Amino acid sequence: MSEAKTICFFNSTKTWGGGEKWHFEMSSFLHSQGEKVLVIVSPNSELSKKLKLKGIPIEEISVSNFSYVNVSKVNKVVRFYNKHHVKTVVMNSSEDMKLGGLAARKAGINRIIYRRGSAIPIKNSFINRYFFQNVLTEVLANSEATKKTINAKNSALFPIEKITVIPNAIDIASFDNLQFRNLYKRENSEIVLGNLGRMVYQKNQTFLIEVAKELKKRNLNFKMLIGGDGKLEKELKDKVAQEKLDSEIKFLGFINNPKSFMSSLDVFLLPSRWEGFGYVLAEAMLCEKPCIAFEISSNFQIVENNNNGFLVPFENLKAFCDKIEWYLNHRDQIDGMGKNGREKIENEFNSTLIQNKVKEFLQS
Repeated sequence: MSEAKTICFFNSTKTWGGGEKWHFEMSSFLHSQGEKVLVIVSPNSELSKKLKLKGIPIEEISVSNFSYVNVSKVNKVVRFYNKHHVKTVVMNSSEDMKLGGLAARKAGINRIIYRRGSAIPIKNSFINRYFFQNVLTEVLANSEATKKTINAKNSALFPIEKITVIPNAIDIASFDNLQFRNLYKRENSEIVLGNLGRMVYQKNQTFLIEVAKELKKRNLNFKMLIGGDGKLEKELKDKVAQEKLDSEIKFLGFINNPKSFMSSLDVFLLPSRWEGFGYVLAEAMLCEKPCIAFEISSNFQIVENNNNGFLVPFENLKAFCDKIEWYLNHRDQIDGMGKNGREKIENEFNSTLIQNKVKEFLQS
């Protein structure tokens, strides 16, 4: 019997985010290159819908925290692997890693890879030690910051030499070809600030409300646009109303076209508590918008302080607002810093370069 050749991507997340974007783009790229791919997804997930439109082979299964102890679910995934002759599996979330990894081990798959895209330290729990030391063969991280978090709580959790770092790819050509329209019309001489992301704890949009309060106290002329939705949406809107910032902060809802959003801004703000890789920073820079972010996790990978934006200490309100005020007083610097950002993305995160690196990694 000939050696199995299918590369399987396992991503059961129902909503759309950075991990889903990566799995969609990588499976699409490999499929277009003539590689045999399979993507295991949740029924009716956003990823599932997009893959169906692309004609990429999928299998659907609902996954929860403890699916890996459900023997019938494990066996179902084993059948998926055997049916499609899978030789390599790349898994997205912790839940995917446990169910997909256990099934892969049972199916005798050679390469069981956990693709880690979030710079959060992995808990030193018994179950994590079991999977990292007995099931996984490799980890693929999207940044050096993410790589460091693998063994942050247990230096012996996983062999460092089996962790490969390949940054996220940016499809510059597709982004540039997007049709767009500005979502906001500037009023007078205000500076237009913006943030785009899911409204969840990680993304920390509550900090932006504090920023708006401080900017208003300083009598600065600004507008802040917040795009996205999520479970904290009502809480954020209530807080804005409570602080009487309705005139300063505008919620634009879920954004289908990030280019339209970014093109409406002068400066992009990222208050995230952590990022595995800041896709939105790259998208802002492709639109030649300078960025302000915290000097944490992978932000260093994209934002070069004083060159294409500013990095400030975590949740330092004064420093964050000082940089916004600097842009207000140095508007002539915005275009130049924006162009520097665009150049960095073109040179370091071009999708052709990065996706071929991932292809070589998966074929090695």
